[in-house]
Amino acid sequence: MKKAILQLLQWYFSRDALPYWCILILDMLTLLFGGLFTYWIFISASDIGVDYVKLFRTLCMYVLPIVVGARMFHTYSGIIRFSSFVDLLHIGLAGVVSLMVAYAWHFYILSCPTSVFYHLHFHYIVLMYIIGTTLMWCTRLVVKSLYDLLTMDSHTMRTLIFGVKEGGVGLAKNIRTLPTRPFIVKGFISPEDMSKHVRLVGEHVYNINDSLEAIIHKHRIQAVLVPGLMIDKFRNNAYLQNILLSAGVKIYVMQNAHKIDNPSSEEDTNEEYSFREVSVEDLLPRDQIRVDMKSVWKALTGRRVLITGSAGSIGSEMVRQIASCKPAQMLLIDQAETPEHDIRLMMARDYPDVKAETVVTSICKADRMEQLFSEFLPEYVFHAAAYKHVPMMEDNPSEAVQNNVYGTKVIADLSVKYGVKKFVMVSTDKAVNPTNVMGCSKRICEIYVQSLDSELKWQQVAKRREGKDVIEEPTQFVTTRFGNVLGSNGSVIPLFREQIRHGGPVTVTDPKIVRYFMLIPEAVKLVLEAGTKGNGGEIFVFDMGKPVKIADLAQRMIQLSGASGVEIKYTGLRPGEKLYEEVLNVEEGTKPSFHEKIRIAEVRPFNYNEVNRQVAELVDIASHYDNMATVKKMKEIVPEYKSNNSVYEELDK
Repeated sequence: MKKAILQLLQWYFSRDALPYWCILILDMLTLLFGGLFTYWIFISASDIGVDYVKLFRTLCMYVLPIVVGARMFHTYSGIIRFSSFVDLLHIGLAGVVSLMVAYAWHFYILSCPTSVFYHLHFHYIVLMYIIGTTLMWCTRLVVKSLYDLLTMDSHTMRTLIFGVKEGGVGLAKNIRTLPTRPFIVKGFISPEDMSKHVRLVGEHVYNINDSLEAIIHKHRIQAVLVPGLMIDKFRNNAYLQNILLSAGVKIYVMQNAHKIDNPSSEEDTNEEYSFREVSVEDLLPRDQIRVDMKSVWKALTGRRVLITGSAGSIGSEMVRQIASCKPAQMLLIDQAETPEHDIRLMMARDYPDVKAETVVTSICKADRMEQLFSEFLPEYVFHAAAYKHVPMMEDNPSEAVQNNVYGTKVIADLSVKYGVKKFVMVSTDKAVNPTNVMGCSKRICEIYVQSLDSELKWQQVAKRREGKDVIEEPTQFVTTRFGNVLGSNGSVIPLFREQIRHGGPVTVTDPKIVRYFMLIPEAVKLVLEAGTKGNGGEIFVFDMGKPVKIADLAQRMIQLSGASGVEIKYTGLRPGEKLYEEVLNVEEGTKPSFHEKIRIAEVRPFNYNEVNRQVAELVDIASHYDNMATVKKMKEIVPEYKSNNSVYEELDK
């Protein structure tokens, strides 16, 4: 018998829903049963000679009005197993309306002969509707409970929801209506202190300071869900993260991050949610960055845009964001063939209406660059091409000079020659007080384009003083300087993931080393806004938020992976590596700009003729591939360049 009942329930729950007429008939039978129950309790004891046919006919007449209430509130259109408080409220309201109709119907029944219908007191009918409505509620709650019980399996995770007001309640309701049961809600974590013994949708609300470790252990919590509106609060609460990760709790964040303004509304229960397991990028503390993309769109729409390094981490995202601005044409340059081919396929797939040409070549080939500039005549140049790996450039300083310094000089000079409106260079925080070849090479690039911008402005002023007509404004050179971006090629995060996947150890250079991190899309948006709004000559410094201790980052990634026995191994600073990065030289200050996250570095000016001579000498020395001579010349150009943990330290003596 038990097996047959279980099979029947599983058959029912395997169906999407009962037809609406089945639910309506079920409600009518429930109300009829309520009438029979009322008669049996209050009347049948004193009425021995009851005519059950006439009684059934009378009660059916009082049941018919339920159709009116059901039609008004659509009580038959829901799925019983997913019933919510709103559904129960609609049943109650439908009962009230139906009772009013029954009251009018009552006078018609009283006008009929007693041989046809029983003349019942109306208070019995009221009681019949109260009992019937209660039974309808109970039916739905029992079916819902049975469904919850039968659909729960070993994969269902006992879950807490972070947040109460900001979508937490709506999320809890939605989870209970999912066709599969990946989660079962066992409570809420409130970021604000709430009074004890508070319950929502039948579950406890816990404060962060309520001994969460013990609560997690007691209720065997396996997961925590973070609604969209709570992601920023959760990201900045390292204390809570540590508790959850130490307890082995999995953390899930919303994929679509839909913002719910009214958690108690019916719409929340119909909202589609999807979750993914949290990544370390989600947990790094950072502020939300808002960028004036309208001004970027206005500046780039219908323009000819050239991007170097278009297949790199920053360059490829720059391609995507600029392509969305609908430029007239795009010229995309990179020397990495396969990634550049991926960019070509991406443009054809995602931006078929944007005319884009992908070119595989090196920016150091001056004749090839000349040809491309003369044919394309770009209006905006975004220069992201550079060698960026510190250890690689420490071993290959001549290549760093030829690609980073000489390549930048080629692109900058051609931008002037062919009347480019604006040249935007992507630099790095490693250019500040550099301790490695890569950082110094980028600092020399900054110096060159900044001095070139100053020279062009002075030439224009001189022409005006001489009374000459200045037809066109000179090329404006803008530099953007920021730190590490999450997910970039060579970032520590992919490296750590690979090391964890192989069982460790996770290699960190020093326990004290810290770095700034920013999402690639956010960094590129700031680059575009700074580049399009800059007036030339500026070095824009980005506010990278709070620095992150790399050892803590590694530990957090190990905890998130769920791996056991993975150790952190400290290997010592690599050649040219700093414990911490800087965004300003000790002699530099900043002033505010048009964006709260962008500052303008107040750097010392340089004479273009002197810089041009020095750069030419450096490039010539680099062409002989004498590492010591090349680095020595770099140190002459950038006196603050002091090698760290490097063979070039002897040049600083």
